Amino acid sequence: MVESDRDTRQRMVAGAADMLGRAGFSALTVRELARHAAAPLGSTYHYFPGGKSQLAAEAIRWVDARMTAQLQDAAAGGAVALVDRLLNLWREALVDSDFQCGCAVLAVAVQVGEDDVAPRDAAVFAFSNWTSAVAGALRDDGARHADAADTAMLVVAAVEGAVAMCRAERSTDPLDAVGRRLHAMLAAFRA
Repeated sequence: MVESDRDTRQRMVAGAADMLGRAGFSALTVRELARHAAAPLGSTYHYFPGGKSQLAAEAIRWVDARMTAQLQDAAAGGAVALVDRLLNLWREALVDSDFQCGCAVLAVAVQVGEDDVAPRDAAVFAFSNWTSAVAGALRDDGARHADAADTAMLVVAAVEGAVAMCRAERSTDPLDAVGRRLHAMLAAFRA
C-alpha cells in the first residue's frame, strides 16, 4: 500500500509532537524528525520549508486540535467530567510512555526563542483553547464568568505542572493529588 503525501506529512507532524513532548523544542531537528518518523530527509524539507519553526508550530496546532476535541467532547458531562478526561488523558500518556512523554505545548512555551514566533503563538493559542473549554464547562455548571475564567486558568496550570512533576518523580502521585484538589474545588462551585 502506497502512503499518500498527506499521510506522510501527518505522520511527520505527529512525530514532531511526540518529539517535542519527550525532549522539548531544543531537541527537535529536521534530521531527527525524519529518523523518528521514518521519512526521507528530503521530504521533511519539502513539507516544511519553514524548517523547525514551521514544524513545531504545526505540531502544536495538531496537539491542540486533538486535546481541544477531547475537552469539548467531555464538557457535555460538565466541568467534573472534563477535568476527569484531562487527568485521565495525561495519566495514560505518562504511564504508557514510562513517564517519558510530557506536554509538547508546554515544552514549546518554555523553550522557544524570541525569533520563533509561530510556535510560541501556537502554544498561546492552545493554552487559550484549553482554558476556554474548561471555562465554558464551568459556566455551564453555573459559575460566574470571572470565576470560570480564573478557575479554568488554575485547572490548566495545575494539570500542566502536575505532568511535569510526574515525569520528574516517575509517578502519577502529583497528578492524583492535583485531581483530588480540583475535585474539591469544583464541588465548592456546585454547593
